[in-house]
Amino acid sequence: MFARHELAWLSPEGWRQVLDAAAPEHAAAIRAWQRADWPLVVRRADVGQAAGEVALGLALPPRPGDGRKLRIPCRVHADRVRRCVAPLPLAQLVAQLGAQLGTQSGAQFVAQCLNVLPHWHAALAALEAEAAARGIALRVYGSAALQALTGQAYLRGTSDIDLLVEPRDRAQLDAALALLCAYADALPLDGEIVFPGGRAVAWKEWDAARQSAPGTRVLVKEMERVSLVTTDALLATLEEAACLN
Repeated sequence: MFARHELAWLSPEGWRQVLDAAAPEHAAAIRAWQRADWPLVVRRADVGQAAGEVALGLALPPRPGDGRKLRIPCRVHADRVRRCVAPLPLAQLVAQLGAQLGTQSGAQFVAQCLNVLPHWHAALAALEAEAAARGIALRVYGSAALQALTGQAYLRGTSDIDLLVEPRDRAQLDAALALLCAYADALPLDGEIVFPGGRAVAWKEWDAARQSAPGTRVLVKEMERVSLVTTDALLATLEEAACLN
């Protein structure tokens, strides 16, 4: 069973399947990714996707000059994924970005980002420490995670930092949301709350919806579909899961 934003490392057969289906102009980037043994990212299933396949994505860093981002979608047979893990823990991102600050590439990145990385790093470290003290596990996906995983310069001064939180109950949901809101003034935070069953809602949309009228619906993303669901229905699934645990 795969989930959105998970990190997937392919077998040689998986890479062959990706290359066989790739556009010729993408082949060099795919081969370089394979040589580096970097993971692909699990994404939502394509319409008409064959049974037993998993949809993945390869996102390259912004192109120098125009900042264009190339994203290469692909699919492989599930048995050609040799390893799949949850998105990067925030603690690991903090450690990796801290290490990059002491390198030449890190210094170049700081210049590109108008010197925001030191500030981001300190604020992210504080956020991670507060979350850990409350038992809240925060994970990272998107550009920040790819920067940490590959060492390439994905982040810019205008980048978002995408965080995932999977609360175990209503109290933890409220605590996590309060933390994210508190740090959103210091950091360009974005990301999702993941409810039971892999149903994900943008945390900013959830924050706005909880202050709205009863019956408010939010956009929910799952592996197979996107739908509108009431906040009450999502809270009920969280309560049910908490009772089972």
